Amino acid sequence: MEHLRSYDAEIFYEIRGSGPPVVLLHPFPCDHEFWNPVAVALDSRYRLILPDLRGHGDSEIGEGPAVMQKHAGDVARVLDAAGVGKAAVVGCSIGGYILFEFWRHFRSRVSSLALCDTRPQADTSEGRANRLKAAAAVLEQGTEPFIESMIPKLMGRTTVATRPDLVDGARAMMRKMSAEDISLVLRGMAERPDSVGDLKSINVPTLIAIGEEDVLSTVADGEVMQRNVVGSQLKVVPKAGHYAPWEQPELVGKILRQFLDDVALT
Repeated sequence: MEHLRSYDAEIFYEIRGSGPPVVLLHPFPCDHEFWNPVAVALDSRYRLILPDLRGHGDSEIGEGPAVMQKHAGDVARVLDAAGVGKAAVVGCSIGGYILFEFWRHFRSRVSSLALCDTRPQADTSEGRANRLKAAAAVLEQGTEPFIESMIPKLMGRTTVATRPDLVDGARAMMRKMSAEDISLVLRGMAERPDSVGDLKSINVPTLIAIGEEDVLSTVADGEVMQRNVVGSQLKVVPKAGHYAPWEQPELVGKILRQFLDDVALT
């Protein structure tokens, strides 16, 4: 793992493979290892840059809520450190929220976008209140109740019923986060701006992939993005939830590889 100082936090990242650069931003609340099963389909042709987002994995949380602007700045600094000016960027869940912020501030550094199991809308008032309530509860109760409450939301019903190994693997990544990390990341997500209005400004090749069983970022959310991002394509991943790349890595790896190869040829 490489590491650098970004603002008030030490950020760790891994680089795999060689070729055109591709940044992979994992979902909350896990780390860069989320992408390992998908990376095998990509690292034979692409240079993969896999950060641990601030507060996740080995990366520090810094001071105060982990707002999207901090995350986006971290990604820019990782690119600087890796000697990359422009890259394909892929984000799942919070990774997608970060990509919307990254697009607003660093769009000249984006060659293509892949948005996995994410949505452009800000939290509703109720959703924001629920995040802040969870942020307070995890500090009082510890991480285990929070993690267990999230499993059925993050993993599709098929995965929960048939792949306990994948559930256990996700749980192991989640357990690397402290209660403070989880709380401050939740607070940062609660503050994120609405990005629906930015969708029409996206003018790079864009892939949208949503798990068929995702209850947090639904296929309908994917359709909103597809309608507003000119020329974008939407892929629905069967038998997968919010962690579709983890749950169906062979299929998602194939979808991402095809997209990246097609972009590279244009």
